[in-house]
Amino acid sequence: MYLAVEIIIQNTFNVLQFYIALNLVLPFILFLLWKLHHKKELKKAVTLNEEQDLAIIVTAYQETQQIPDVLASILKSNYQNYHIYVVADACDKENPALSIIHEKVSILIPDEIIASNTGSHFYAIKNFIRKHDNLVIVDSDNLLNPNMLQELNRFFLQGYEAVQGLRAAKNLNTTYACLDAARDIYYHFYDGEILFELGSSSTLSGSGMAFKVALYEECLAHLNIKGAGFDKVLQYEILKKGKRIAFNKNAIIFDEKTSATDQLVNQRSRWINTWFKYFKFGFSLIFKGAIKFNVNQFLFGLVLLRPPLFIFLLLSLLFAFVNIFINPILFIVWIIFILIFVVGFLIPIYQTKTDDSIKKALISIPIFIYYQVISLFFSIKANKKSVATKHGYNKDKL
Repeated sequence: MYLAVEIIIQNTFNVLQFYIALNLVLPFILFLLWKLHHKKELKKAVTLNEEQDLAIIVTAYQETQQIPDVLASILKSNYQNYHIYVVADACDKENPALSIIHEKVSILIPDEIIASNTGSHFYAIKNFIRKHDNLVIVDSDNLLNPNMLQELNRFFLQGYEAVQGLRAAKNLNTTYACLDAARDIYYHFYDGEILFELGSSSTLSGSGMAFKVALYEECLAHLNIKGAGFDKVLQYEILKKGKRIAFNKNAIIFDEKTSATDQLVNQRSRWINTWFKYFKFGFSLIFKGAIKFNVNQFLFGLVLLRPPLFIFLLLSLLFAFVNIFINPILFIVWIIFILIFVVGFLIPIYQTKTDDSIKKALISIPIFIYYQVISLFFSIKANKKSVATKHGYNKDKL
């Protein structure tokens, strides 16, 4: 009996080690494959001057102070065929920020609180002034690069039905904001550019993404998604249908980074909660990809099973420490794998035009991880605690 229990514990320990080790080195393996043979996805569009009709949905929950800025950035776009729908959920109807009058802007104020991203999106869809080809999802704290809509349109003209843009940092005013930006650079590179060019799909990032209206409705209209994580459900539904999510690093949207510890803990609590809630989708996609020999689904499934960075980093250090006493050879292997991960993490940081403040902030990663560990303990009730990150930063510190 005791021997059987010991074997089960040993096997479980070995499987867990393999799982964490795989996630530690997988990004670097994908990078090497990408370097050796990556696909250039974009072909020459037949009619580059054609502007498909875009519905730009800007969601705001309780906060309206940044709406004028995001609208101003959209209206400066080098693109004409669009209409903006601002869904001001749980916002004061008398707020001056909602009194904007423009032929390309519709301000929508629900009579009842929606408190749901998808709920706000479908509220906008129901109030479309015309039938749009595609929709673009934007947060109220975002700012659009003037060429973003043009770049999204370029991919739609290639036949893609879902496109994720690149979320660049809008603010680098604190160490936490810089580390948040470094995290985004890492994920955009591996989970966006590399995955897509290896024949799989980009992960979705919550905003700065665009879809065929019909595809969005087909994926989410039948679901009631509460709390954070609608993008996780959406990407799964898209991949389940055998479709791909394109990544366009030139479709740049500026996103506000968490600049204070309370923002960091609240936001990461929801994200961690979301991973535990939806990582199971990875098993389904791996299975589908394996039986259909579908690289898109298989690789994406592997990525969905990956825990948040800080979790598998801490577990890696734990396994390395434990193996000092039980298997010194494995201890050396763990150290090598950890070094491979560090190299892989630094590659996108140093091969792109990364702001020096981000590079300097990397020394504070242990503090960043500490606050994410705190977030882990709050994650169980994260969606009940808050449905949105409180925005705002001191521009004088920039």
